[in-house]
Amino acid sequence: MPSATPSHKSSDPAAGKLFEFQAQLPKLPVPALSETLPKYLRTVEPLLSKEAYAQTKRIVEDFARSSQGQELQRRLEARAAEPGRANWLEEWWNDLSYMGYRDPVVPYVSYFYAYKDDKLRRKPTQRAAAIVRAAWEFRRQVASRELGPETTKAGALCSYSYNYMFNATRIPKLPSDIEATYDLAANEHIAVVRNNQFYALPLVHSGQLLSAAEIEAQLDRIVEQADSSAAVPVGVLTSDNRDLWSDNYRLLSEASPKNAATLERLQSAAFLVCLDDARPVTREEYHRVFWHGNGRNRWFDKSLQFIVCDNGKAGFLGEHSSMDGTPTCRLNDYILDQTLHGKVDLGSSVVRSDLPAPEALRFVTPPSVVRAIEQAGQRFDKVVEQHQLRVLQYEGFGKDEIKRLGFSPDGFVQMAIQLGYYKLYGRSRATYEAAATRAFAHGRTETCRSVSSESVAFCEQFETATASPEAKLAALQAAVKAHGAYAKMCSEGKGVDRHLLGLRLSLRPGEEKPKIFQDAAYTESSHWYLSTSQLSSEHFEGWGFSEVVPDGYGVAYTIRKDAVILHIAAMKNEFGLNSDHLAHYIKEAATEMRAVVLACKLKDAAAKPKL
Repeated sequence: MPSATPSHKSSDPAAGKLFEFQAQLPKLPVPALSETLPKYLRTVEPLLSKEAYAQTKRIVEDFARSSQGQELQRRLEARAAEPGRANWLEEWWNDLSYMGYRDPVVPYVSYFYAYKDDKLRRKPTQRAAAIVRAAWEFRRQVASRELGPETTKAGALCSYSYNYMFNATRIPKLPSDIEATYDLAANEHIAVVRNNQFYALPLVHSGQLLSAAEIEAQLDRIVEQADSSAAVPVGVLTSDNRDLWSDNYRLLSEASPKNAATLERLQSAAFLVCLDDARPVTREEYHRVFWHGNGRNRWFDKSLQFIVCDNGKAGFLGEHSSMDGTPTCRLNDYILDQTLHGKVDLGSSVVRSDLPAPEALRFVTPPSVVRAIEQAGQRFDKVVEQHQLRVLQYEGFGKDEIKRLGFSPDGFVQMAIQLGYYKLYGRSRATYEAAATRAFAHGRTETCRSVSSESVAFCEQFETATASPEAKLAALQAAVKAHGAYAKMCSEGKGVDRHLLGLRLSLRPGEEKPKIFQDAAYTESSHWYLSTSQLSSEHFEGWGFSEVVPDGYGVAYTIRKDAVILHIAAMKNEFGLNSDHLAHYIKEAATEMRAVVLACKLKDAAAKPKL
């Protein structure tokens, strides 16, 4: 069982550069009702008919005046002010969205990054060894706290989630999972999986870190041994519904005393390296490998999994429950900067002859466990089969071109997604974009509601045949401006979704639910037909995650200097979703938007008097 828990983890500002500004970070604010409720009305208005909006407006205004609304606000403010509570939302959010969420973490929770090819290292174990060396150096900087905090123009961001980066794992439990963390100094090994078989690989021998050549040699030994044998794919248990996995975790642990020790060794590893025998070529093929793979050559509960295929394609899979994407994006960007540009310290080319063989982590699997594994595998295969994916690499513009056109890159791409969806369905629907709130202690995310009255007007203008380029440009500018203003409010802790959630969760058992939370507008405006997020690195060939509702799409996008890569996922079900068609219309929308802006610029240039 886990030998450490999150409670020991430090965010002590004296503990090195990583937490240098931690004590100075403000707490996540509780906005005033008078601020949130009018803002909420503005976000639902473009989604509702005039009659429905009028009804919602009355309900919201009644809530604002009610004694119940004032009491819920008072309770939330009191919770935020409690001594020792770093963040009023933290426990609620972590349980509601992650630890208490019972659907499989893959494909529904975890996220992945696809790496650019490493032309210096085409042999898979050679590439994996370089990735391990670079990741270990980043780990060393985290452990020593010499890694500086992430910063923005506004200041430092919260570093608390770095406590859950290395030597960490999610563990299934009823009714909510837990996060286990292990002492970094006492666990200087990584885990490796090949052909569904797990190994522990110590990275320090005789007080010296293994060189890249030594790691490669050890990985070669693992590949040779694993490929010459077979094992029951225990890892697929981690792909299951969390309640089922909780039951089977206990079944596996109790099947033999050896299994508990094997689990401990696997879970306490710094991270997991997955050596896949897949050879993906197309974007859809390698996105699928890194997103979910075959479900067997993984341990989906590990916080960090680095995946290297037999043709050298590589990527990363992150378990989302205790870390959002920005810290792992930083980690992976560092690894790729180091490995792709010849910066990584590979150590000596000499392989010591006394390196111990990697430790095979073998589970005892009686018939009851084998049956559980077979059933979990069948459920995983069915879930994966129910998903469709299209990866769109749009090369008509990238970050640099969008800026030259005079727009925010994120806002411009968000509007391309909005217009693409509008072209496909003839209407705008509720859209989630993740906005980071890590400027606050233990902050995670807020919902940036991308649909606004301005974005709907923009879509209507672009789909009106008689609209002039100037009218279209003005509508686009207004939509991007409105999006940017709302995104800024979200990053300042002043969005509407987390505040409304806090008010709703402040209700006590037996109390009547306010009508604002029974209103159809509340449900409809937070039913995310489009769940979107941006994480960008020049070293990524995209990233991705799943949809969050059965009738919606998951759209993860990377904005590089010269291109935009969109991972568009959806279910294959009775709602008739089509990722290919959405990709087609997003591409069409982006091209039309660029053409309109350029046409207006050319017209302006032609109208200027020549000297």
